[in-house]
Amino acid sequence: MTGAWWGAVLGLMLALGGVLTWAGLPVSRRVKLADRVEPYLDRPARRSSLLALDDPRPWSAGELLTPVAARAARLLDRLLGGAESVRARLHRAGMAGDVEAFRVQQVVWGVLCSALAVLLGMVLWFTRGTSPGVVLLLVGCAFLAGVMIRDSLLSRAAGRRERQIMAEFPAVAELLALSVTAGEGTAQALERVARLSRGELAAELDLCLAQARTGASLPEALHGLSRRTGIGPIIRFVDGLVVALQRGTPLGEVLRAQAADAREAARQELIEEGGKREISMMVPVVFLILPVTVLFAVFPGATMLRLAM
Repeated sequence: MTGAWWGAVLGLMLALGGVLTWAGLPVSRRVKLADRVEPYLDRPARRSSLLALDDPRPWSAGELLTPVAARAARLLDRLLGGAESVRARLHRAGMAGDVEAFRVQQVVWGVLCSALAVLLGMVLWFTRGTSPGVVLLLVGCAFLAGVMIRDSLLSRAAGRRERQIMAEFPAVAELLALSVTAGEGTAQALERVARLSRGELAAELDLCLAQARTGASLPEALHGLSRRTGIGPIIRFVDGLVVALQRGTPLGEVLRAQAADAREAARQELIEEGGKREISMMVPVVFLILPVTVLFAVFPGATMLRLAM
């Protein structure tokens, strides 16, 4: 490594230290709303530090890295955007709609991939003399790859939960129709189904009932379910429940029809999936089984011709 590269590395470290020092100064910190309101709140008297049984260390690594991770997450959110899309996918995956926490996870994944890229770059540097610029480019690409991998995992989790909800929907709709036909009200039927069922859709119904008990109206809580899931059959299911609650219309036949439609949609999806699998199964048949069959058919004749010659 030449002196010019050593100077560049030392200059980069000095600049990074200056930036971190400026970020840690009180002048560059944002004043949070909680910090502004806290002096005007009544707080219980603090215990003496002599009676505290906490860890005697003055700081921990988590307390030091949390503000840095939060700032990196906010910067990543400004660069990538799409906060509403991320929040919708978090709700669809059954997670809390905390976009900042998800951005922090993306930063952590990016840093881990960057660390692996740094190790690989060091190996390439010392063994093959790779240029430091190539190593930095590799580290940047690894960071972006970690961010995108975490985003892809969120999308997969949302899709997997949606498929599970759609698999549970026909049974839940039929149970609800049976309860309504037996004479129970819509709210009582929802409570019975949520209590007796297990799964993601039952958990969503239980959450709606909990929101209704804490002050929200049941139609508002049901509309929250449709917003969190974002699935077409579930939205129509919720609309039917809301209309029945507001207008008192009969609900049993509507729920049975929705359950039949959901089963038909699931059967159609299975047929389409079977068609795709049939095409993919042609690959081993054509490239593995058929050549072996032809070889077994041709090899004895070729052997006899060789012996005859």
